Amino acid sequence: MLSQIRPAIVMIVLFTALTGLVYPLAITGVAQLALPTQANGSVIERDGTVIGSTLIGQNFASDRYFHGRPSATTGPDPADPSKTVDAPYNAANSMGSNLGPTSKKLVDRVNATIEAEFSAGRIDVVAADAATTSASGLDPHISPQFALAQAAAVAKARNLQEAQVRAAVEENIEKRAFGVIGEPRVNVLLLNLALDRLK
Repeated sequence: MLSQIRPAIVMIVLFTALTGLVYPLAITGVAQLALPTQANGSVIERDGTVIGSTLIGQNFASDRYFHGRPSATTGPDPADPSKTVDAPYNAANSMGSNLGPTSKKLVDRVNATIEAEFSAGRIDVVAADAATTSASGLDPHISPQFALAQAAAVAKARNLQEAQVRAAVEENIEKRAFGVIGEPRVNVLLLNLALDRLK
């Protein structure tokens, strides 16, 4: 019996070491050498401080910045931890709203978002992503249409010419991968950093 158990134990130890230690360490090493920025989360630093990642959206509240699409992520309610409250771009709780097209709650939320954007003077045209959340709640991109719809309000808040802001949007449009995969998009964090560099 020991002659049958010993090979099984040896194989468990061997494959645990190979697949649990050697392989992950080798892949991590290759990634650090070949693509260090991506392997470390595509973070962006300014003056030695991490200000965000190009892969995860964040909540920009100031009128001086472009806003991302609405986020459906939640977090624990400070008053009652057994409940949740809206916590936009909560990377610890990536999720969509799971509301279907016939949901009254979804219709009410979309209408409220559109009303708030128009009444604040932030947009003049409604792009689909201006009122709908992404599946993860952390999408760092918006459509060029949504970005251009915000250009006038951002230009006014920054005392810039609208043409300057629109040019910044155009320069930050990411094309389809290989010309066919995905849709043109604008990374909100990179666009806002480009705005900060404008004089």
